[in-house]
Amino acid sequence: MTVRLGFLGVGWIGRNRMEAMLATGKAQGFAICDPSHEMVAEAQNLAPDAKLVGSLDELLALEPDGVVIATPSALHSEQSIRVVESGAAVFCQKPLGRNATEVEAVLDAARKADRLLGVDLSYRHTAAMQAIRELIRSGKLGQVFAADLVFHNAYGPGNAWFYDPKLSGGGCLIDLGVHLVDLALWLFDFPEVTSARGRPLKQGRAPGTDEVEDFALGEIELSNGVSVRIASSWNLSAGQDADIRATFYGTHGGAEMRNENGSFFDFVADRFSGRDRQRLAGYPDEWGGRAAAEWVEKLASGARFEGSTSGLLQTAQVLDSLYGR
Repeated sequence: MTVRLGFLGVGWIGRNRMEAMLATGKAQGFAICDPSHEMVAEAQNLAPDAKLVGSLDELLALEPDGVVIATPSALHSEQSIRVVESGAAVFCQKPLGRNATEVEAVLDAARKADRLLGVDLSYRHTAAMQAIRELIRSGKLGQVFAADLVFHNAYGPGNAWFYDPKLSGGGCLIDLGVHLVDLALWLFDFPEVTSARGRPLKQGRAPGTDEVEDFALGEIELSNGVSVRIASSWNLSAGQDADIRATFYGTHGGAEMRNENGSFFDFVADRFSGRDRQRLAGYPDEWGGRAAAEWVEKLASGARFEGSTSGLLQTAQVLDSLYGR
């Protein structure tokens, strides 16, 4: 089955996911909606036969099988709900909502409509994280008791809405830290979170009510005995473009995913034993579009709501706790 997809927002990330979806051979670029003529023109290079529409209403009137949402965060929840209530599936950029209340509303709507829901939590799909998950599940690290995850970005977002808490839901923590929280929970099959506390900072101080954080720390305790620490930032003097790591320590060894040479795309995974390390996975690894391609495969096979939402609400609830809300 070939599914007809509407693309709502075709900036860089939207076009990248479009390319991955079309490459499966099971998706058709059916419609495109974006206010930027330049972005639309570039998207048309990938889907030259797609219909151009000016609004979500016009897109939904075409009755697509699914809609891919890559718009500002403030729109994600409302747009996702409208799509599933129209009868189409959703693949949305993170975060699905600005808080747990918005995320829960989307989940309720998708459950009621029985429509497939996907969120682009793409780091799960790196070969490095897949190798570490397999290693932990095999028991070769023994009892994992600590995890340390960081995502430091020497740059900041270019769009103004990221810096408005009413539009974004927060700063670097919800933008980058969402991946860290998701990885920590997903790796252990979403155990109960017994406590979570965070410290968002803006230039080293508590943010004002109209500001978002550019540095954030968090401590999370899981019911399986794992203590998790996370750190994320924008515009940090990191000495390189980005510092992205996920390190896990167990009674029989450790393992780490990390980016190489400051890259946002090249990751390796190593297993630690005392002072020795063993390579588990490396690059090149075309992981960026795997979550999108997986969603298309599920949609084309007729998948509905069940099993499509692992951990989305729990991750949002942890983020709310880290923000103290």
